Amino acid sequence: MKNPTKGDPFGHLPAISAADLHERRERVFLVLAGLFLGTLAILNILGITRFIKLFEIVINKGQPDQWSLVFAVAVGVLPYPVTFLCTDLISEFYGRRRANWVVFVGLMLNIWVVVVLWIGGLLPGFESLDPVTGEVARDGANRLPLFYEVRALTFGAVGASMVAYLAAQFCDVYVFHFWKKLTRGKHLWLRNNGSTMISQIVDTVAVILITHFATSKGLPLNPNQPVWFQLIVTFILAGYVFKFLAALIDTPLIYLFVAVLKPYLRIDPTTEHWADAEESGIESNPV
Repeated sequence: MKNPTKGDPFGHLPAISAADLHERRERVFLVLAGLFLGTLAILNILGITRFIKLFEIVINKGQPDQWSLVFAVAVGVLPYPVTFLCTDLISEFYGRRRANWVVFVGLMLNIWVVVVLWIGGLLPGFESLDPVTGEVARDGANRLPLFYEVRALTFGAVGASMVAYLAAQFCDVYVFHFWKKLTRGKHLWLRNNGSTMISQIVDTVAVILITHFATSKGLPLNPNQPVWFQLIVTFILAGYVFKFLAALIDTPLIYLFVAVLKPYLRIDPTTEHWADAEESGIESNPV
């Protein structure tokens, strides 16, 4: 099947050599992939080292049966919406295959972060050792040195992060191209928001539940309130609402980036669905 788009939509632009155009496309892809992977590394290290209290609703304030409803997100969640913006732009201009490849490299990066932290904890340092166990000694507040605290939190959350990350990112890429093929390349807002919002449900539920059940004291739960109520409302709902709002803010940004990159890359994203329909997701605009 040939692409039915007639004429050259970029014929009015100054001529550019094939080598320069290839360099442009590779440069933009490198920036998007680098931003994606760099953000991923930051959020995995920050993880659950701190929780941000978005807001709190106090019920029966001042009464003996007073209790509060807290909406909080882990600090690692803050840069997370950027990863979906990057994969959506890569999907839009470079196709499903490249977007999936970047997601796979992100998984390798997760593993690399764990390996570095693991080796860093094994090598000898200047910390005091417990004379009985031979392990790194804790201070008077029963805390480990900073590196080991971060290492413990990262180890505890990285499994949840990798499972949720893979499920969410592959879901994002799949749904993005599903809507693109269904709408024949139209309605960018639909595939951008639809893919991100669905994939972030997967991510939020997976990372919260796995973090809670696979780590010890990974989440700051109130012992006086039901665990499941806090998991669902305090962390899952709050996290998803934050990501939902970020996705709405993301919409004008992706329109802006597409408008700027379309003539710069000489790629018309609306034609990609023809190749997707023919070759199950292989991009029609290879670089």
